[in-house]
Amino acid sequence: MARIAFIGLGNMGGGMAANLAKAGHDVRAFDLSEEALARAKKAGCLPAESAAAACEDAEAVVTMLPAGSHVESVYGESVLATAPRAAILIDCSTIPVATARTVAERAAEKGFAMVDAPVSGGIAAANAGTLTFMVGGSADAFERAKGYLDDMGKAVIHAGGAGAGQAAKICNNMLLGATMIATCESFALAEKLGLDLQTFYDIASQASGQSWSMTSYCPVPGVGPETPADRDYQGGFAAALMLKDLRLAMDAAADTSADTPMGARAAELYQRFVDGGDAATDFSGIIRMLKG
Repeated sequence: MARIAFIGLGNMGGGMAANLAKAGHDVRAFDLSEEALARAKKAGCLPAESAAAACEDAEAVVTMLPAGSHVESVYGESVLATAPRAAILIDCSTIPVATARTVAERAAEKGFAMVDAPVSGGIAAANAGTLTFMVGGSADAFERAKGYLDDMGKAVIHAGGAGAGQAAKICNNMLLGATMIATCESFALAEKLGLDLQTFYDIASQASGQSWSMTSYCPVPGVGPETPADRDYQGGFAAALMLKDLRLAMDAAADTSADTPMGARAAELYQRFVDGGDAATDFSGIIRMLKG
């Protein structure tokens, strides 16, 4: 088993670090939150005094941070200055494609191999070790990172060169944001038309309207498998995080002159949902806003 530095123990990172420890790795964990460090220790990780201290003698460094500015700062000030050159660097944060490529270039200049490996699956999947990883980087770096990612997920897919993981993530989540809104609108209309919602689910989930947002993450309480809708839209994937990903997608669309009208409208609606006080509400809870 390997010595792994894990930096960023929030809602996603905490479960991911715990699964690496469960797999038998020596996980040196760091976060600015003492509470997060305490949870990591309870899960089998060894708390470190700083990000730099966590990286000492590490064979792999995994980061799960809130934004691109944090990734640039942690890598520039701690990881690249402290980790052994033989360590594989794995950033699982969701950040702009350009930032991922910049950090990878800086790492390569220092002699490191690095991948960007953002995730899909949410908090439950992070805790269960069933995340999907979309990985950008060289074929060699991907093979070096894959074993560690396998310990945290159910699927690890090489998307291409540096930044390709981030590109896949923002495209996937733009699709998810738009289809969730369409799913919510359809259930709201079905209800107004007098349809029984379970019956509508039974029909649409086996017809051409079927989507992951309906069959795996239904936004209606008591319909389909258990989802955050059954917990008053708590837990799962916060609306503020969906909005973050949609903004990244819109920035990428602007940079590449891509036409994304559905993505743009989804971003507008999630902005209104978040501004209305629902930043921490699961993103499927937007059905309440759409129903009025």
